[in-house]
Amino acid sequence: MAEKVAKLGVAREKDFMYYVKDGAVWKVQRKQPGVPKGRPEKVADGGVQMDTNYIYFVDRDGDIARAKRAIGGQKRKKTARTAKRRGATKKAPAKKASKGKAKAKVKSAGKKIAKKAGKKKGRR
Repeated sequence: MAEKVAKLGVAREKDFMYYVKDGAVWKVQRKQPGVPKGRPEKVADGGVQMDTNYIYFVDRDGDIARAKRAIGGQKRKKTARTAKRRGATKKAPAKKASKGKAKAKVKSAGKKIAKKAGKKKGRR
């Protein structure tokens, strides 16, 4: 899936994170509790012209590699299990409440709000 762009053979150290920036390999100390933030250090110059359609990284061999960037996510294959779930979750459209019931709900909501307002005045 990934293709090698530059063979550098960078030797990795423990507790360091390696990344590619402007065609060069950089390392920075990993964050640890109680330890101040580390400063990035340039390890090797790869001389790579970077393309925004790819993600660049340092692979296991210490070389610069790149992989196609997945913009907007990746399409998933439909399985029998997910198709079954979708068929079971479909429901009939909800029926609309009659006008009389809707008015009763509005009145009861208005009474609740009036009670709360009255309680607030009593606290002062």
